[in-house]
Amino acid sequence: MPRVLVLNGPNLNLLGTRRPDLYGRTTLAEIEKRLHALGEELGLAVEVRQSNHEGTLVDWIQEARGTADALVINAAAYTHTSVAIRDALEVFEGPVVEVHLSNIFAREPFRHRSHVSPVATGVICGFGPLGYELALRALAARLAPRQAGGGR
Repeated sequence: MPRVLVLNGPNLNLLGTRRPDLYGRTTLAEIEKRLHALGEELGLAVEVRQSNHEGTLVDWIQEARGTADALVINAAAYTHTSVAIRDALEVFEGPVVEVHLSNIFAREPFRHRSHVSPVATGVICGFGPLGYELALRALAARLAPRQAGGGR
């Protein structure tokens, strides 16, 4: 069963209470529950983690090399600032989907620049919690040929 690691960056532990007008009222625990259920449906083993610390996220990305088949990452504010996260993602061998709850391109200009996007397989933003589910569906489709002996 392909393994997908879902990583969440700073302040995402506050989902549901932080800026519900922008991010909605769904909590990270609710998103995690949905992802586990969808993972079972799609034949994916899903693990969800969150950290407010850049180095912890880098460590998890490095640990995923050789243990995870794909990554979903919402690096949150680190999307716009972290070359370290970008560099760690660059050497991950599997597909990477960058997810954002809000449309970062419809927000402040400093949010329009992503260090993650250039090393991601794809980007999903602006669909709220559904973005995570779309990412899992995309990865399931992407990983299916690999399971049958296909390429990246």
